[in-house]
Amino acid sequence: MTSAAATAVLTPAEMAIGTPLPTRRQEDWKWTDLRRRIETPYARGAGVADPSRVARLIAADPLAKLPLRRVVFVNGVLDRSHSDLTGLALKDGAPALAEAEWLAAMNTTLEAQPVTFTVSGTADRPLHLMFLTLADAPAAAGARVHIDVAEGASLQFIESHRGIGAYLANPALTIQLGKGARMDRAKLELEGAEATHLAVAELTLAADAVLRDFTLTSGAALNRQNGRITFAGEGADARVTGAYLLGGAQHADTRLVVDHQVPRCLSREVFKCVMDGDARGVFQGKVIVAPDAQKTDGKQSSHALLLSERAEFDAKPELEIYADDVVCGHGATSGDLDHDHMFYLMSRGIPQAEAKAMLIAAFVGEVFDGVDHEGLRDVLTAFAQNWLTAHKS
Repeated sequence: MTSAAATAVLTPAEMAIGTPLPTRRQEDWKWTDLRRRIETPYARGAGVADPSRVARLIAADPLAKLPLRRVVFVNGVLDRSHSDLTGLALKDGAPALAEAEWLAAMNTTLEAQPVTFTVSGTADRPLHLMFLTLADAPAAAGARVHIDVAEGASLQFIESHRGIGAYLANPALTIQLGKGARMDRAKLELEGAEATHLAVAELTLAADAVLRDFTLTSGAALNRQNGRITFAGEGADARVTGAYLLGGAQHADTRLVVDHQVPRCLSREVFKCVMDGDARGVFQGKVIVAPDAQKTDGKQSSHALLLSERAEFDAKPELEIYADDVVCGHGATSGDLDHDHMFYLMSRGIPQAEAKAMLIAAFVGEVFDGVDHEGLRDVLTAFAQNWLTAHKS
């Protein structure tokens, strides 16, 4: 936060949230002008939601039929009555967020009630953290969760974000993977159409830890996600993928920093982004290689498919390398559907809308295929098909 921002007159929205908004003069916020986009004076905290409304929202969840262990957070607070906490190692409190950045500061200001889950061995079912926000009037709610995966343990972890009303959701997640631990994480951002989703996630990998991470971004009018992955032990492996499915006037901005602090670690980031209408997508990926992090293998790429002449995609790939024995690279592409491919399919009798859907499905299919949980892959495929049906032209 710049000193100018700190001394500026606060807008009604900033007074409600409790902290000045970042400005476009800050490099990381160049493409997402929160001062222009957030004008609503949100109340701090969405209050207690009607249990019957919560139950209906849970029943309508796309993951409802999967055999998962569901833990529900409503308006940023753990809802024990709708959660399956049997046998879970759970305690109040969480380590402080490491990054002194704006989203973390807002989470602290919103006084989220922190919760820590500890995982040892192999969980009997995937853990599903369901974050729901129900706001009858504009409100801002923060959630704060820490997950500690012990040495040698493994966890399949799904988090989903949904809600009703004009709200601002500010979830903060920290994850610690112990030596030789593994986590398969999937995040589904399916917030309500009037929502603002401002999320921060910090993940730290010990030696030989394995991370498989996927994010679907398709909800909320305004979305900003800050992520940081830190390699703290040699031999760790992180593969991060994501997909945008955006339409209308939606705006989504992902800022991902992968920090190689130690030698012989591998990282891969692949994002596939589809924008229709007046939607705008942003991907800012940065790979840092410390002086002692020799033998680092780090690559990132982002690819955008623009279905409308008004849609926009901005990419800012960065490499910050201080070691000399590394293999690193980045790439970014954007454009519309391949007309030769469209012609090929249509020349074989496939209708235009169906041909278009097939090409889009193939485009995002790479990142969907990397999701380990078969049932979740089916849910993602069905969601994408429904999205395509709603946006076919």
